[in-house]
Amino acid sequence: MAKESGRKIIAQNKKARHDYFVEQTYETGIVLAGTEVKSLRAGSVNLKDSFVRIENGELTAYGIHISPYEQGNIYNRDPLRPKKLLMHRREINKLFGLVGQKGYTLVPLSLYFSGSYVKVELGLCVGKKLYDKREDAAKRDSERQIEKVMKGKSHDF
Repeated sequence: MAKESGRKIIAQNKKARHDYFVEQTYETGIVLAGTEVKSLRAGSVNLKDSFVRIENGELTAYGIHISPYEQGNIYNRDPLRPKKLLMHRREINKLFGLVGQKGYTLVPLSLYFSGSYVKVELGLCVGKKLYDKREDAAKRDSERQIEKVMKGKSHDF
């Protein structure tokens, strides 16, 4: 688990950045049970196929898999249960208007501890086309090659 600016990152959704262009990010709280928080502290969570819907004026996250806590026995919850996200009403209404537009979707990008609270970094995203994904892969490869060449030249002097 990496630390950056007072955050202790639990999990990141790398597939989301591969499949979507992230237009904006938002910080939201998440409603969890005690055994789920203990499981998060152990780092057993998967955000791979997760998404967020706005239903009845509330944000609900689907597909966030939090593995059952080892010592939780009867207090463990269903690992894939829908989880409520906490955000101000005004922001939810703004997101509702944006998601109503063509192509926008809400995707959890990362899960982290901010102090003693668990937070979700939510991304307002637009789906990438196949040629966009190929272009990104080609750009990454060329940057790696440039880095390799630059690293090799710095040793020659």
